[in-house]
Amino acid sequence: MKFELQHTDPKSNARAGLITTDHGQIETPIFMPVGTLGSVKGVHLTELKEDIKAQIILGNTYHLYLRPGLDVLEKAGGLHKFNGFDRPMLTDSGGFQVFSLSGIRKMKEEGVEFRSHIDGSKHLFTPERVMDIERTIGADIMMAFDECTPGTADFDYAKTSMERTHRWLDRCLTRFNETEPKYGYHQALFPIVQGCVYPDLRRRSAEFIASKGAEGNAIGGLAVGEPTEKMYEMIEVVNEILPTDKPRYLMGVGTPMNLLEGIERGVDMFDCVMPTRNGRNGMLFTKDGIINMRNKKWETDFSPIEADGASAVDTLYTKAYLRHLFHAQELLAMQIASVHNLAFYLWLVGEARRHIIAGDFSTWKPMMMKRISTRL
Repeated sequence: MKFELQHTDPKSNARAGLITTDHGQIETPIFMPVGTLGSVKGVHLTELKEDIKAQIILGNTYHLYLRPGLDVLEKAGGLHKFNGFDRPMLTDSGGFQVFSLSGIRKMKEEGVEFRSHIDGSKHLFTPERVMDIERTIGADIMMAFDECTPGTADFDYAKTSMERTHRWLDRCLTRFNETEPKYGYHQALFPIVQGCVYPDLRRRSAEFIASKGAEGNAIGGLAVGEPTEKMYEMIEVVNEILPTDKPRYLMGVGTPMNLLEGIERGVDMFDCVMPTRNGRNGMLFTKDGIINMRNKKWETDFSPIEADGASAVDTLYTKAYLRHLFHAQELLAMQIASVHNLAFYLWLVGEARRHIIAGDFSTWKPMMMKRISTRL
């Protein structure tokens, strides 16, 4: 994997770059749609590639391990062959899912023992096992196994958790380096910075992660309960240390405003379930603000969903029709909203990239923040 830093905004840390993988190139900053089970919920492959113009998507290690299972994925030739997406893919490590299973998992030095949310069966994720699973899934970018520390953790817990993540990283790297990709193309491994909301811990973690010389680096454990301003502070602390010649991935973030704030602070890659999850509940993000499609005000509004929207669905359907679909509980409503929101997110990071290259990101960003945060 290669990363080329192409432009840096003269008045901020915003960057435009190019990641090259064996499955294609990724222009940064980039948003990555979440395909938990090998599928972005409610979105066809043709829409994902042609309308949304996704350059890279995510798969979820925990969920894919449970269903369809590693035997099926290996027989298919990896996730790319299984779901038909022939562009780059990234797999998370399952650390966040394990964190969210607090009632049915047991943390220990060896790894994490947990029970499946599907059938209650018992499983063990170790750093070595996770590397093997991600090799079998076959994503272009693999994430190291970590513990996702809650945003409300006290200093002592955060320190213990971070140190465990560092020990697990060393084990991940050992296993990664002694194994080979299964399907004939390169896989990169990204370590994850932890440390909760404590600047000293974040600095220690960023220094440890940077010392490994990985092909890219991730910032984890944010947007998990801490105040938004703390999240921005931690991004700044970490990005002062992480190398500038490697891509930086902020995991699980976030709102359109979060993306612009992250980009301004030097983040290159984002993912979040928000555009599809909120879309399925009737919330649309647009260039002029946020729409609740269930509101009565749209009942007889026969204008396009978004006249100059980023997706073909924006002019195919009216607000009144989409509101009707939501109230009738038609599945098409969730599909239209998901496609719209994902296309908007990709448009937004694309516009940020364009303004970084043009040199006026710092004047464009405040104006765009005001527009997209308005409630319509």
